[in-house]
Amino acid sequence: MTVITEDGVRLWAARSGVPGSTDPLVLCHGGPGLWDMFEDVAAMFEDRTTVIRWDQRGCGRSERCDGPWTTERFVADLDAVRRHFGLDRTALLGHSWGAQLALSYTLAHPERVSTLVYVSGNGIGPVSDWHAAYKANLASRLDGQEPPEGEREQVVLQWSADFADRERALERARRMADPWFEINYACNSALTTESRRAWGTPELRAACRDLDVPVLIVDGAEDIRPRSAVDSLAEALPRVRRTVLPGTGHVPWAESPDAFREAVTGALTAGP
Repeated sequence: MTVITEDGVRLWAARSGVPGSTDPLVLCHGGPGLWDMFEDVAAMFEDRTTVIRWDQRGCGRSERCDGPWTTERFVADLDAVRRHFGLDRTALLGHSWGAQLALSYTLAHPERVSTLVYVSGNGIGPVSDWHAAYKANLASRLDGQEPPEGEREQVVLQWSADFADRERALERARRMADPWFEINYACNSALTTESRRAWGTPELRAACRDLDVPVLIVDGAEDIRPRSAVDSLAEALPRVRRTVLPGTGHVPWAESPDAFREAVTGALTAGP
């Protein structure tokens, strides 16, 4: 299915699950510059609601374009997805960078979001608060493994560090890379730079303190991105619950599927 943004960019999207359900679930993938890898997540909730997946602009199955690569533009694209499917209000689930995008959308359009599920994000503090520890944890988990040849295999090796279960880490990372699309490095660089500049401001903390939308934060206890970074968000939000899954890394639905589904289902059922 194709969604056309107001500036004419074609976005790939897919809808599954229960047709016509109240407050359907829209998924926001990570990156920036990657693509939707939420097939397993969609399958977890298709028996109770409509689930919508999409590839962000210039990424995955969406049209290649020259941007613009800004959070404001991506928030507008997400709203184009909402309008395309005729939704007055949605539940949002975002993972990693997608959690940041979903939060940004919710802050911009709180009346259009019934529930925000914030998965494996990095909070609202400065990127400098956690990035050095992340790089150190990444190096430690990879334990000096030599990068293989080929971009896909190099990325698979890096993604394998996101899993706490080291015996199955490469297998799970390879599944994330199937299908494989070209990474949009221009998108990644621009949005990463924007985050370093814009995140951690008093204005952002104040906006989160005023957010009257229920939020579920889901963390893997063994994510190599320090979970303490998320404290900044949890402390600011007035209506927040937090679930920390033990023995779990950055992709909690893969390593703790039952606990992840239970936590998210609880949030969706509770509603506003």
